[in-house]
Amino acid sequence: MDERYNSAFATSAARGALMRLGLAEELGELQYKKLSLITEEEGDRITDLARAHGIRLHYFKRSNGTLPRVARVLGFLKGIHFESILDVGSGRGVFLLPFLDAFPDIPAQALDISDKRIELLTDIKCGGIERLSVKEGSICDMPFPEDSFDVVTMLEVLEHIPDVRAAIRAAVRIAKKYVIVTVPSKEDDNPEHIHLLTKDVLTEMFTECGAHSLHFDGVHGHLIMIGKIGG
Repeated sequence: MDERYNSAFATSAARGALMRLGLAEELGELQYKKLSLITEEEGDRITDLARAHGIRLHYFKRSNGTLPRVARVLGFLKGIHFESILDVGSGRGVFLLPFLDAFPDIPAQALDISDKRIELLTDIKCGGIERLSVKEGSICDMPFPEDSFDVVTMLEVLEHIPDVRAAIRAAVRIAKKYVIVTVPSKEDDNPEHIHLLTKDVLTEMFTECGAHSLHFDGVHGHLIMIGKIGG
């Protein structure tokens, strides 16, 4: 596998996509092999086959480093004990993939409203990342039971949601220990950003919904909030 790619995610996504497209027979015995047992050469065979069928794997290229806001959240998570996480608005995996890399033993539930993103995430799951679960829908009306996940993350999500309070209320209800949020810290020209959520606004909304011990941090252009849930 080219060193520019994360081999595990590229291989799993490629294999999942090939199976989704009805091309499993072309994988031969590799369609059944556990991801952790696939050799580098076998991974190359899988990804080469995927590319030959027009499947793009650019999401799995390694960048020059993890985004600062993602690194900051991962750093916090490494300092606490938790056993489950719900990532809201997983998208193309900007946070989710580094999380899965950093926490290989923790199951993750991904949630997104985009069918295209769900397709990508499902390919990753079906291709071998078995501890990943995927659901399509909005946090505002997901029927997860109370305290379903130790941690709920919403990175670069709330500014897109029309009913922010409903999303926060749902996240606080679903989370057992922490809700972690990042939002843009200033106005920008992204037409999909329909709110500017300041520290004061987030404090008021999260406090109203039952979170406490709110901690704020930031990186360039982004505000980070960690809200403690429960005692």
